[in-house]
Amino acid sequence: MFIIAIIAFACNCLYAQSFRLMRYDENYGYLADSARSFYEGVKYIPLSASKALYASAGGEARYEFVAFNNEDWGANNVGHNSFALQRYDLHFDVHLGNRLRVFTQFRSALQDGSSTGSSPVDEDHLNLQNLFVDGVLFHKEDKSLTLRLGRQEINYGSGRLISVGEGPNARLYFTGGKLFYKSPRFMADAFVMMADAINPGTFDNKPTRSINLWGSYATIIIPRQGNLDLYYLGINRSNAQFEEGTAREVRHTLGFRYWKNGGGFIYNLEAAYQFGTFGSGSISAWTASADVGYSFEDAPLSPTINLRNDYISGDRNAGDNNLQTFNPLYPRGGYFGFSPQVGPVNLIDLHPYATLNLLPQLQFQADVVFNMRYSLNDGLYRPSGNFNLPGSASRQRYIGTAYLASLSYSVNRFTSLNTGIQYFKTGAFINNVIPNAKDGVFFNIQLGFMF
Repeated sequence: MFIIAIIAFACNCLYAQSFRLMRYDENYGYLADSARSFYEGVKYIPLSASKALYASAGGEARYEFVAFNNEDWGANNVGHNSFALQRYDLHFDVHLGNRLRVFTQFRSALQDGSSTGSSPVDEDHLNLQNLFVDGVLFHKEDKSLTLRLGRQEINYGSGRLISVGEGPNARLYFTGGKLFYKSPRFMADAFVMMADAINPGTFDNKPTRSINLWGSYATIIIPRQGNLDLYYLGINRSNAQFEEGTAREVRHTLGFRYWKNGGGFIYNLEAAYQFGTFGSGSISAWTASADVGYSFEDAPLSPTINLRNDYISGDRNAGDNNLQTFNPLYPRGGYFGFSPQVGPVNLIDLHPYATLNLLPQLQFQADVVFNMRYSLNDGLYRPSGNFNLPGSASRQRYIGTAYLASLSYSVNRFTSLNTGIQYFKTGAFINNVIPNAKDGVFFNIQLGFMF
């Protein structure tokens, strides 16, 4: 109620607000010399007379109702399932001069009513989502080098391989260190992380005490042409499961992304190659994605049209110890629609979609996703990348077709309302491996507040 009261009050003020996916990317130091409304007093709290020390507070409340019919296409005899999700967070950003900063964020994710219980992405009663210290090692004009140590969320690119997981109720986070450099046209990160074990209780999440994610990610801004991302990512998992089997996996990923947003021609091109070891065998896997479209910003309703096509490798030969199955690492759950039933592994998809701005604050989007297996000797994987259904016994390639429609409404600067429906028509592969397979239906409505 405190959060909602703050937002209701803030909605009456004329404040140019822009919230970020990663709340620690927001900076309210510029409010030091502004006129002080109540809301600005929350976003900028001076801690010293010189104003060199200051704090900022913010938060979120999100409420969601979800309904499924045949989420697993009838494989586990779970027909209808509906439940409510809640998520709350409160953060404090303390700046101790120009070179030292402490960021703390508490988060609570709750689930109620599911007939199948809570999944790891549904419930985490109370935890420290972020608790880190930033130390600026170098700063000159518009260039800086910073070291970040502690528990932290990370998110890179379009979320294809490293995502915070904003769609699910409980977001991902890690514990470790990150060194990042920023300048107007070049940004680069290098990091070493431990994945935190997510438990549903209160303050019971702990680091794995093993380095299992490391890498670097750089972005080069090319004026008037686009942006180029280059990255290397490494993981180490002791019990990785694929249709090929379960074994220790040490995997390295090299990739690039070339992208451009804004009016006119828009595109997002990405490719990555993976190598390493899986048990006693070797890894050789790859992915390539093209998402191209056009944004008619000056036309009525400002429509955009896009066509996306992904190729994601699967295992060629079952039982030979070598692995060609691509691992999406920590992917964005909604990469193939807002509630995908098929994950970004062993997949070929064709995905046309379009958006319309029905009102300045109301956007409509429609999608169709055609899903096929890349390899007939590999199975089906979940949106998280975890193994789901074996496929080597079936020679059918087509998985199914997803039809989606969604509405996003910005009530004001602080409040949003989103709803969507998805129908999944099973294809020959699903009908082959699941007796009496059933089409899936998903519906959700989500109300969000941020301040």
